[in-house]
Amino acid sequence: MEQNYTFLSMVRKHVSSSVLLIIATIAAIIVANLPATADWYHDIWLEDVSLSIGSISLFSHHGEAMNVSQFINDFLMAIFFLSVGLELKREIFCGGELSSVKKAMLPVIGACGGMLMPVVVFFIALHATVSDPDLLSIMSRGLPIPMATDIAFSLGVLSMFSKRVPLGLKVFLAALAVADDLGGIIVIAVKYTDYISIPHLLGVLVCVVLCLLTAHFWKSATKMVYFTIGIAMWWLVLNSGIHATIAGVILAFCVPARLNNGTSFYIERIRKHIDKFPRLEVTAKDRKTPTLLSEDDIQDLRAIEAASDHLISTLQDMEDVLRNPINYIIIPLFAFANAGVCLQGMSMMDLFEGVGLGVFTGLFIGKFIGVFSASWISIKLKFVQMPENTTWGAMAGVAALCGIGFTVSMFMATLSYPITQSGVESGIMHDLLNDAKLGILCGTIASALFGSLILNKTLPKAEA
Repeated sequence: MEQNYTFLSMVRKHVSSSVLLIIATIAAIIVANLPATADWYHDIWLEDVSLSIGSISLFSHHGEAMNVSQFINDFLMAIFFLSVGLELKREIFCGGELSSVKKAMLPVIGACGGMLMPVVVFFIALHATVSDPDLLSIMSRGLPIPMATDIAFSLGVLSMFSKRVPLGLKVFLAALAVADDLGGIIVIAVKYTDYISIPHLLGVLVCVVLCLLTAHFWKSATKMVYFTIGIAMWWLVLNSGIHATIAGVILAFCVPARLNNGTSFYIERIRKHIDKFPRLEVTAKDRKTPTLLSEDDIQDLRAIEAASDHLISTLQDMEDVLRNPINYIIIPLFAFANAGVCLQGMSMMDLFEGVGLGVFTGLFIGKFIGVFSASWISIKLKFVQMPENTTWGAMAGVAALCGIGFTVSMFMATLSYPITQSGVESGIMHDLLNDAKLGILCGTIASALFGSLILNKTLPKAEA
């Protein structure tokens, strides 16, 4: 029951933010293409961001100030990946759906198929429509773009079917998306690392050791201690050559997930102090009359408060604190900053060649084939079991929803085709990034519609 509650909480958390994502995306496309606001939209992301402490600038990369776009993609998204890392650690080490081989097998196998097949489809689409080897080499940087599944959008679409969806199917999609995020993190760490700075990496190692020592010797350390160490870790990773968002994942796996003395210890302390207060029948008069507490009463209440704080692990405390800023500020802001596809000079024909075709087919076709075929093979070979009360038709619908790859796909696109370079290549990157964004938007919409149609057809009808 506790694990089911965890995943239902995850569904509610991501569904609530999916509406904001849609609004931010639509707003970005409109603002980026209106003559009155287009220049403002494209220029604002190039403004410098600075926060200096003496001669050290926090938001700088090798001495150069970060712009607003880099601040969002490198710093704010590091906070997003910190949340992803905390979620991963909880599911792996705290009895979640990835905590054992038996539980993790089906979603992990599905996620692996859903990461591999889109890359294959992207590769085939590029080589079928592009003959210039130099251009093909540049376009191939975007191979990882269609690998991702957006957990907010996919769970948001699934929630439209409410109680018609079996719990096992919800758990499968949520766990698959979490495993998919882990794959995306590995790709970012490996593919988008151009150089390595050993001194900065040694600094990261010092931060990791400091976190582990803090967790072992200072067990009452609050989340702010880890956030402080995390800021230093982020700056070191940013300047190490590894993408800065990886700092969030590293920090997440250093945060303690266990309670210092176990749950029962603190519950007994709370019960002991609560029992000191007599049981009274509360009247309307009592609600309006203030009561002066004795010194002993105040101490008992403080002891209850302290014990209650200790009942929440640092990991869960950080997850709870980050939830609203990420869902209601960071992700919508990221969508607004990155979804502004410039439609001028663009046509739907861009979806039939090059990067646009590769991303679109990778998400819409590759994700569906990859997730469904990997799941089907593993279940038929009896490596794993089908989720309870689930049909193959419903599994196909969820596999189609996995092609909703908005947030992380957009992030991968900005990494694959950076437009900060100068000269001719900057213009090429700008066009390729626009094509990738168009492919992501169309692939996401097509996957959502296709998955919804399948689910509506195959799920049990709602009770009248």
